[in-house]
Amino acid sequence: MARMYAGSHWQPELKATQDPVSGATVHQLTAYKGHSSHFYFTYPCWFDQDRKIIFSSDREDRTNFFSADLASGEIVQLTDLDPAHGLSNVFMINKNPAREEAYFLQGPALMALNLLTLELREIFTVPKGYIGEGCCATADGKSLVIGMYQDLSDRFQVDMDNGYIGFREYWEAHPHSIIYTLDLDSAALKIVHEDDSWMGHFNPSPVVPGIMTFCHEGPWELVDNRIWGLNLNTGEVWKIRPTLPGESVGHEYWMPDGVRIGYHGHAGGGPIYGSIAYDNSGQVEAPFAYNSWHNHSYHLDLIVGDGAEDNPYLLLWRYRDGQFEGPKILAWHRGSFHTQRVHVHPTFSPDGKHIVYTADPQGYGQVFMVDVPEFDSLPDKK
Repeated sequence: MARMYAGSHWQPELKATQDPVSGATVHQLTAYKGHSSHFYFTYPCWFDQDRKIIFSSDREDRTNFFSADLASGEIVQLTDLDPAHGLSNVFMINKNPAREEAYFLQGPALMALNLLTLELREIFTVPKGYIGEGCCATADGKSLVIGMYQDLSDRFQVDMDNGYIGFREYWEAHPHSIIYTLDLDSAALKIVHEDDSWMGHFNPSPVVPGIMTFCHEGPWELVDNRIWGLNLNTGEVWKIRPTLPGESVGHEYWMPDGVRIGYHGHAGGGPIYGSIAYDNSGQVEAPFAYNSWHNHSYHLDLIVGDGAEDNPYLLLWRYRDGQFEGPKILAWHRGSFHTQRVHVHPTFSPDGKHIVYTADPQGYGQVFMVDVPEFDSLPDKK
């Protein structure tokens, strides 16, 4: 059989089933015998009026990006990448909110993918001695935020994707990190912020073009502060949701209004969930039953979590009258969390009616989408 190339159509792999615990409808979008994974929950990749998503998949002994039509299951190969050039952060591909274009790193090269013509062009090269963490388009679609940190793999063993090997050592080493902006029309490049701290999770507001968040990576309970704000126009930086001794927060993400930031963590001796505006106003925070590796929400009113290896369920919480109700079981995902590639990373759809996630109940990571039924119709997590 001839090898498939960019623009090739693969047979749909779509299969709908009822979750055996909750009864919710689960749509399995991929079934190839190789790992597939959707985008990270802070790097939204819905396109074609939210009718399709971008995902990565290991097929024909190489990793490429594909699209899946959420209704028909049609799969189209978007790239034909040479494995010799490398591929990093396969779930950190980001869609431009103002044009049909997506961005990803192939080794040190930052690539732009036209989702209509499938044309690829290199728009930036990560400087030697640095590792590209990812890139995101600003809310107006005119610029990219590009973040990177110093490559310290010659000092100690590093394998972040498979067991967080070197994670604490990286934090302790205070690697130099840089945040650039790149104008997509003029190609003008500007350093907006740099520091001798391990920075990551570079996320522009989806509504306010000049505002973004980033984090100081490392153990949440040990970093000086996890969530930071950055004004792309002035270079001003500030702490968001400053933590006190004994507190930890993280996995921050923008809510749809582009003003509030969601997060989870520990405070007051137990798990908490909250949201706060980027200027530290309007904070809402409450105790939260059960831990999950990752959480996401449409607004603060409905939260999804992915449990953990010993609790392999998609769980839902509802925020009412100052407290969180639940959790309810949405789906038994049976994910292993064995490597970053098969972390579940549940992600609400733009309309809040579906959740996309990755899990490996059949051995390989596959991409799923579950419909979100009425909260009260779901079984309680005991």
